[in-house]
Order: sequence, then C-alpha cells, then structure tokens
Amino acid sequence: MHRRFKGAIVGLLSGMIFSSVATAQEANKAFGPGEQSLYRVQYLGMTAGTAQITVGAPMKQWGQQVWPIVSLAKSDPALGVWPIKDKFVTYWQAEAQRSLGSDFFVDENNKRRRQRIKLQDEGRTAHVIRQHEGAAPVEATHELPAGSMDMAAAAFALRSRGIAEGQEYTCPVFTGRKSFTLRAKVEGRQRLRTALGEREVFRVKLQTEFSEKLQTRRDIVAYFTTDSSHVPVRIEADFALGSIVAELTEYKQGRLWAMGEVQGG
Repeated sequence: MHRRFKGAIVGLLSGMIFSSVATAQEANKAFGPGEQSLYRVQYLGMTAGTAQITVGAPMKQWGQQVWPIVSLAKSDPALGVWPIKDKFVTYWQAEAQRSLGSDFFVDENNKRRRQRIKLQDEGRTAHVIRQHEGAAPVEATHELPAGSMDMAAAAFALRSRGIAEGQEYTCPVFTGRKSFTLRAKVEGRQRLRTALGEREVFRVKLQTEFSEKLQTRRDIVAYFTTDSSHVPVRIEADFALGSIVAELTEYKQGRLWAMGEVQGG
C-alpha cells in the first residue's frame, strides 16, 4: 500500500467537505459532544482500514473553551503492509463556529511525527510546528485568507450551517503546507442505503486542489443525510494513487447543544 494512503483516509474522513462559516448566533442542531461515526474505507475495491470521528467533551485549549473533534485512521491489520495509526484533532470553538487549530499525530510503518497548527487572527495567521521523532522541531508562520480552517473543521462548519439543495459553498483551507479554496455544490437529493437504514441524502460534489498522488481525477462526491444532523454517510474519491470509498458503518448521536450552553463544562 502506498505511504500516502494514510493521507487519503485522514484527509477524506476528517473533512474533505466545507462551507462558509456559520454565524455564532445560530443554535448548533447538527452535532455535539459524544457524537461518534465509524467508517469502512475501501481502496481499489478492497477493505483497507477504518476511520473513526468523535466529538469530544468540552475542554480548554490555548485558554479558550473548545470541543476536540478527534479523527482516528487505522489500516487493516490483515493487510500486513505499511501499518498506519494516525490521529488528527481539530479544536472546534462552537460559539465562533471555527477551529482554533489542530494536532496531527502520524504513526506509519513504525515511524512517528507530529504537526501542530495554531490559527490566530480569525484564521488569517497560522503558526506551524513540525517534528519528526528524535529530531528538533521546525517552526513556520503562514499568512492565510481570512476564515481559513483545516478540512475537519470545515466539514463540521458545513453541517452546523446546514445544506440546501442547489447551493454552492466555498471555504479557504490550510493543510499545514498549502492553502487553497475548496468548493462544493449540492447537486440534489436521492435515496441511499446506509448503516442508518435507507435515507434521503444530499449528493454534494467537491472540488479540491490537491497535488501529486492525492490529485483527483474527477470531483469527489459526498452524501449527507437531509435531516438536521447532515451526517456524511458515503464519500467517493478517485485519486492518482487509486479510488477510495468510505462508508458509514456505525453512528452514535451526541448531545445537541444550544449556543448558550457551549461555555458549560
């Protein structure tokens, strides 16, 4: 399995979906602490691993109240090639409907590294620290378009704002090295068999600007339930490294908090 497969899992399931940022006055009716989603990831038609996304309990990060949104990507042990166990955490500030930054813990083929991004000035500046195991950290500062977020945070911003048929959305996304604008278009509704039963879903086309092995051959397609939770139940992507399909297999709803509650412990 190619070493960039881990990037496809984490990037895809952590949030290759996006939108304009929701206003702070809106109630968060889509998700809350305790929500957990488990996905089966298929690579070239074979089960290659899983991705689990959990909205954690309120905590303090950089002196501010956040919900840690934790994405875990694991390769299937049966494959026996290039073991992957990655963890990505975005620190979601529910009241402002944005992320304060992220931590990315990479563990692949028994080699480890870490990347921390701290977003400042409402997403206009990013301070990045990268460190390979056993090496000194490397720091850099990047100037970004206003409102920039990581992909995981952008996905939850879309869910929180809401999805409407025929609408188009854009959001500046920063990966830690590259900044670009992601675009989404809601093409329509259809019925789809899911782990939640047969559901009506929105079909959403996504345009990205990834390069090299993660460059897409066609637009990514994501399916979200049309209810207020807008749960992503299936994602289809055709990268240069091969086709990937992620399907929801288990889902647990979290507590739906109103904005007046987000500062509570």
